Amino acid sequence: MQSDRMPTFSIFGNSQYRLFTCLFLMSSSSLSNNLASQERRAAVALAMIYAFRMLGLFMILPVFALYADDLPGATPLLMGLALGIYGLTQAALQIPFGMWSDRIGRKPVIFIGLLIFAAGSLIAGSATSIEGIIIGRAIQGAGAIAAALMALAADLSREEHRTKMMAFIGVSIGASFGISMMFGPLVNDAIGISGIFYGTAVLALLGIAILFFFVPDPKKSYFHRDAEVDSHSLLSVLKNTELLRLDAGILILHFVLMCLFLVLPLEMKNTLGIASDAHWKIYLPVLTLSLVIMVPFIIIAERKKAMKAVFNGAIVALIVATIMFIQSDSLWTTLIALTIFFAGFNLLEATLPSLIVKVAPATQKGTAMGMYSSSQFLGAFAGGSIGGYAHLTWGVQGVYFTALIALVLWLLFALTMKKPGYLSTYLLKVQNVSIDQLLAVKGVVEASLIDDETESGQVAYLKVKKRILDEEKLLSLASSN
Repeated sequence: MQSDRMPTFSIFGNSQYRLFTCLFLMSSSSLSNNLASQERRAAVALAMIYAFRMLGLFMILPVFALYADDLPGATPLLMGLALGIYGLTQAALQIPFGMWSDRIGRKPVIFIGLLIFAAGSLIAGSATSIEGIIIGRAIQGAGAIAAALMALAADLSREEHRTKMMAFIGVSIGASFGISMMFGPLVNDAIGISGIFYGTAVLALLGIAILFFFVPDPKKSYFHRDAEVDSHSLLSVLKNTELLRLDAGILILHFVLMCLFLVLPLEMKNTLGIASDAHWKIYLPVLTLSLVIMVPFIIIAERKKAMKAVFNGAIVALIVATIMFIQSDSLWTTLIALTIFFAGFNLLEATLPSLIVKVAPATQKGTAMGMYSSSQFLGAFAGGSIGGYAHLTWGVQGVYFTALIALVLWLLFALTMKKPGYLSTYLLKVQNVSIDQLLAVKGVVEASLIDDETESGQVAYLKVKKRILDEEKLLSLASSN
């Protein structure tokens, strides 16, 4: 593998489909009908590994702020740093881990990463000070297996079905977030924060067992332009102002999420008088209702070609929710604000990666998604550390105002975003087919041909209009050679 090709985690399988795509895949049975048995097996097994790992990162989110009084030396700043530090190490190490998987294989790297993650969980679980928690969380993030996992998923899937497989794996992350928000308070009440960390270590070890007993071995690992960073495309991607707007957007979105959960659990307990073990009773109806609200807007954004309007509207929803948090002095106000917040948050989590795919050239999608992924992790780190500083300096209201300023700035540069083209990426293995032949197919807008690294022939990287695409004709070009 050439050293200038840098694999990274392609988040398009993470957020673009979320729970809405999960429902679509289940109802249409597309996973069962279109993926080969090995692809289905790999998708399910890798999704479980992802879910176990993300549960460990997310489950402390709704309860960690309540733990401050039990840790010697804990300050709002250090609590924020402990909450977000995993994002810094994750962003820093995911590309090196991906490159390492090219050298020694995907499974060994994933195995080592899960061991590191388990070690960090054990350190955090046994910590008796906030500094120990920070070290443990940083080591958790250092088990940065996302790039290697997605590269393995790409190794085990055919180009024409890779998006389905990635979407299915991505559902596990969306489901992990919802499960963590609802069950985190219950688990915390039963076994405490230390128990959550120890349980996370056990889940990591279960992930190792799944990796070696249920994930198939790829015939060959190779570079996937649609799922990995190519350094030749990096400068071009960094110069694309539309992509940079979206990268800044996901950074701010996770910045605000971390800020919110630095103070919200405390507000619910101390101001509203809700016992910590009852917080799940808030999150369950709020998350359910927010998903119900979100789905129609996703449909409107795609079918009515109103992506920009829906996108900006979701940012406005976050601003409204944050203002309500600032002014909230009752349970009902907090419930309404939370519902609005999560509806906007989930909607933006779905539309941001979709916009990345629409804006980036097909051959640069992996690079664009890699920069997007790194921005997301850095947002979590910035939200924890800056939000913690705001809490220490200006109190709870200061955290909300910090989040509000970030959201207003986001809205200002989002309003200048160009209206996106409604195109999807499509990959296809071909032989002796010209770009003109591909462009002649109804629905194909852009086409590039790249030599296939595993066998003779080429891979066609296409941007297509899915609704009018003559897929039968396109597939016939592949099968006729």
